[in-house]
Amino acid sequence: MSELISSSIAEGSGNLDLEKIFRWFDLTEEDRACTVELGELTDDVGEHIIEAFYAHLLNDETAARHFRDDAHIAQVKRGQMRYFRELVSADLNDAYVADRRRIGSIHERTGVTPTLYIGSYAYYLNRLAHVVLERMDEDPHKAFHLVMSLFKIAHFDMSLALETYVDAREEAIQARERELSELPTPVLQLRPGLLLIPVVGTLDSHRARALTVQLLEGIQEHRASAVVLDITGVAAVDSAVANHLIQTMAAARLMGALSVLTGLSAEVAQSLVKVGVTGEALNTAGDLQRGIEMAEQLLKD
Repeated sequence: MSELISSSIAEGSGNLDLEKIFRWFDLTEEDRACTVELGELTDDVGEHIIEAFYAHLLNDETAARHFRDDAHIAQVKRGQMRYFRELVSADLNDAYVADRRRIGSIHERTGVTPTLYIGSYAYYLNRLAHVVLERMDEDPHKAFHLVMSLFKIAHFDMSLALETYVDAREEAIQARERELSELPTPVLQLRPGLLLIPVVGTLDSHRARALTVQLLEGIQEHRASAVVLDITGVAAVDSAVANHLIQTMAAARLMGALSVLTGLSAEVAQSLVKVGVTGEALNTAGDLQRGIEMAEQLLKD
């Protein structure tokens, strides 16, 4: 199941398995043939439904902020009408997938949340379903199957946009993590013999190694006897990085400098325990102020 759900429907991936995806949504050729019959009905009532849909949408203050003016609303309505027609008439192929994902990407960039997207989609889909049932009241069985087929395609359609949302958010998170991991780590001299190294952002193995080099070079350059390593700005580290921090502090001691680790979060403390570190093995302080005071005392001793 996880293989199917995570199947790459990525735009331009070139290896789509639409048949497998359609099976997952229980979407058949018969469903597609049913929805094609809705084409004429869509042209007949589409504009009315879209007008009602945007009247509903613009009543919401959060949703209304996404529209600049009346001209922008009119432009979006025209695009929505095209989207609406394609829902019941377009071929469900790679080009359709790429176009739907492109639209989902636009929604994500403009700040349309998944909740707003799904809620809006459900509103006009429900309106269309009611119209179908009303127009075909003489054949309720057929009307029911038309609506069911429409909902299957709509759910497939929504999944494309939601995958785009997820992909875009993951890319944004990874970009921020890269930026944080590339932040410079300053070596600050608080007074002769005492250094402060504040670490902010993501602390991965690569950055931990760079931190060791900076710390040792700082000790040598400033002839430091004590170092306060503050990791208040680090949200979490894994066991490998926690172990590297311990090695860094041990290396500082070999160079004649005592070290104090401050700003440990609960997650970081747990990572240190996992690699066998106890409170007696390290000089630690809950906050920076206490850490500086501890380092001052170590220098006096």
